[in-house]
Amino acid sequence: MLLRAVWREPRAGGAPPRGRLDWALVAGFAAFAVLEALLRPGVPWRWVSLGLALGLVPLLLWRRSHPLLPVAVAFPACGVAALLTSGAPPDMFALSFLVLLPFALFRWGSGAEAVTGAAIITAKIVATVLVGDVGGGEVLEGFAVLGAMSATGLALRFRARARHRELEQARLLERERLARDLHDTVAHHVSAMRIRAQAGIVTEEFTPGAAVDALKVIEAEAARALDEMRAIVRLLRGAEPAPAAQDGGIADIEQFADVGPAPSVDVRIDGAVGDVPAAIGSAVYRLAQESVTNARRHARHATRIEVRVVADDRAVRLRVSDDGEARPDGAPGYGLIGMRERAVLLGGVCEAGPAPGRGWTVAAVLPLAGALDGAAA
Repeated sequence: MLLRAVWREPRAGGAPPRGRLDWALVAGFAAFAVLEALLRPGVPWRWVSLGLALGLVPLLLWRRSHPLLPVAVAFPACGVAALLTSGAPPDMFALSFLVLLPFALFRWGSGAEAVTGAAIITAKIVATVLVGDVGGGEVLEGFAVLGAMSATGLALRFRARARHRELEQARLLERERLARDLHDTVAHHVSAMRIRAQAGIVTEEFTPGAAVDALKVIEAEAARALDEMRAIVRLLRGAEPAPAAQDGGIADIEQFADVGPAPSVDVRIDGAVGDVPAAIGSAVYRLAQESVTNARRHARHATRIEVRVVADDRAVRLRVSDDGEARPDGAPGYGLIGMRERAVLLGGVCEAGPAPGRGWTVAAVLPLAGALDGAAA
């Protein structure tokens, strides 16, 4: 089962294309081989070794795009050269580039290529021992060096994969954040426009000019929704994010009392909210916005929505409650899930449920620094 899983392992993605550094590497090893053949004394089978090095060094150009090919050519060629030289393997320092081939094989190759290449390398070493004058110490050294390079390739492969997963997770979290922003902002404005339009239609018969007032409110809400949509689109396109002030803060919660007809919204803010960090203030604003929007949508026969924000030196507490009928479906929707996620990311808590007797309550606590010692609301 394990061998089958290794065999089916695909190639690693993200291999850099062949570039100038690869050509420079080939040229450097080729020049090194020529200088070694000319200047180093005692090189066995000097010209055979030089020809072998010059013939094999271009394989470095294909080590990433076709990682098995260089291994399948270079190591058997070295074995054949050892046979042609009466069992004495070529011994040039310039041939040290061969250690890059198993590294590239395990770094970029598929599982099938890695298994096949490892078998070729092992067969070459064993054949050299059988037909040549190679001691056990040299064999162990060879296996150690090649194994270390292979292990390094595997380590970098797994590290790159882990990094890729982290990036994918970051992208996923960003998408979730944008989805929450889209739901929290645009849905709020659209709900306000719908409610205001319905109120304008109902009251126009009794209050002349009510439709015009409703259209003015709808226009303002539409402008805000459009601005926030543009900010989200800029984020999706990779442009600079919108200024943090556009996200709203605790002081902006007071504007909820002026939007829409019944049920009325009563807002009270206590404490030094000016000292609250921007991230906490923006989160409290979003939580209050989503809670008021949900109350307007789902609280049947509600006449009043209360929003209470209290800030002290440790945390900010938000409580949004309505006096509507109990909701038949208590399963959390995307809005409530997003609210809980926002609170958890900031080390706080957010809970929602039916209030004793009547209505629905959302309670959240966001600490000013660090995580909460315990739940409170």
